[in-house]
Amino acid sequence: MNNRQIIPVFLLFLLLFSTKLKAQDLLFEFGKEQDLNALIQGKTSDEQGIRWIDVNTGADTWRFEGDELVCEGMPIGVIRSEKQYENFIMYVEWKHMEAGGNSGSFVWSGAVPGENRLPDGVEVQMLELDWVNQNRRPDGELPPIAYVHGELFGVGGVETVPDNPRGTRSKSIENRCLGKGEWNTYVVVCVDGVIKLSVNGKFVNGISQSTQKKGYICLESEGAPIHFRNLTVTPLPPGVTSAEQIAPLLPNP
Repeated sequence: MNNRQIIPVFLLFLLLFSTKLKAQDLLFEFGKEQDLNALIQGKTSDEQGIRWIDVNTGADTWRFEGDELVCEGMPIGVIRSEKQYENFIMYVEWKHMEAGGNSGSFVWSGAVPGENRLPDGVEVQMLELDWVNQNRRPDGELPPIAYVHGELFGVGGVETVPDNPRGTRSKSIENRCLGKGEWNTYVVVCVDGVIKLSVNGKFVNGISQSTQKKGYICLESEGAPIHFRNLTVTPLPPGVTSAEQIAPLLPNP
């Protein structure tokens, strides 16, 4: 291929990539961001809604039932926060509505779909308890129950060091997850490449040395209905983060 052929191909690639990014539409506000200093001082006036942008799902994927955000589960994909976050605490409540339901959240994500329609970052797994029964190993053995709730792992080229290794992933050391129709509470503390996860009132999992430690928060649609409520993000002071450790900024609608 000569230079005259390369330039049109390159321009076509840029056009397709730009079109893909422009397809990310503002959907709604859900949850709130609260200022740490205002929180310490007992103020609430500094709270602001978190705006969510569709990456590759659709307006019909998401709806509200009162203060609950309902994800229908199809198509597979994510929505992302309008802003990037580095160091923060995320509080979120979730419940699956089907046995074996699959979903999760991504933190420090680039929020650009990969080959399987999901982005890079660190995934905070949200699987319903019956998933282990529906996905037995080839030898018939059940996967560990702690695999289901709160597994943490880097995806899309993001690497981490697991606290409780299951290969390159980190599994919870105690099963505290509740089944379908019951609310679970996650507290996700993300600081300087380290993540600690509390499930229903106890810290049970973590990773460290994430190669990407600033990016978008994503909520996942992955084949099954799931409800979210009471999502709160509290930004913390930034750390020493190089450009290579930050996900690329995306244009907002």
